[in-house]
Amino acid sequence: MTRLINRSTRLLIQGITGREARMVTRHMLDYGTSVVSGVTPGRGGQNVEGVPVFDTIRQAVTATQPSASLVSVPPAATLDAVSEAIEGGIPLVVIATEGIPQHDVMRMLELADQHGTVIIGPNSVGVIRPADGVKIGAIGGENPERAFVPGRIGVISRSGGMTSEIGLTLRQAGRGVSAAISVGGDALIGSTPATLLAEFQSDPDTDAVVLFGEPGTRFEEDVAHRISSGEFSKPLVALIAGEFTERLPAGTAFGHAAAIIEGGSGRPSSKRAALEQAGASVAKSLDDIFDLLQSNT
Repeated sequence: MTRLINRSTRLLIQGITGREARMVTRHMLDYGTSVVSGVTPGRGGQNVEGVPVFDTIRQAVTATQPSASLVSVPPAATLDAVSEAIEGGIPLVVIATEGIPQHDVMRMLELADQHGTVIIGPNSVGVIRPADGVKIGAIGGENPERAFVPGRIGVISRSGGMTSEIGLTLRQAGRGVSAAISVGGDALIGSTPATLLAEFQSDPDTDAVVLFGEPGTRFEEDVAHRISSGEFSKPLVALIAGEFTERLPAGTAFGHAAAIIEGGSGRPSSKRAALEQAGASVAKSLDDIFDLLQSNT
């Protein structure tokens, strides 16, 4: 995970002058994240919590050399903001914004692929690496230490809230987190749980991964395929929520935009079966996670 986020990460915040972004900026600075610049068109020359604000990505990149961007702008402006970050050469873009039109997401993901940019989100609360004292986004809130302490367990979650719940569960059990990633609750996202397994596979600081999944999408089945194919060989413990949704009418939306079961696709029971068949351990509750990790690491 050090390729994505580490103590050398230099963060730019797009939309930094917004109310939410101002608050998150303060929390990230307090945690130790190096927030080097912000961008809000028309607000150049201002500062937020001591962070200089620029009118454009180009100006910010020239002056501060950021290595990552947090996008916190309205949905209608997100495509332009993300495109500017990608074309500005920023290698990691974390998108907090939710409710982005899907055709805009498709365009930004295509552009990211062309430039080799890593996208986390949309609708992500962010990424945290406790050992390096760095977080990007609202993950963990103003007291991330309550849920996240340094350790050797990676966390991948489709739910922002459950990212912190899993971190807290691990801390209470005497374990800690190498890195935790909220991938976002939308059906169309940049880095899926399966693609992020490669980061944890190559991370010498990660011994095992905890995955939190939900109804909808084939994300968890794709994870099972990575395990079966040998692309991911470390222990994986999965908690898949929402089995009751299988009793609801097909197409019913539950929580996140992607949490929809249609036909036979996206069922929690099929996700659990695929993961177990691949060799992952499947927890029935948060309390099971520690015991399953103990028996596998």
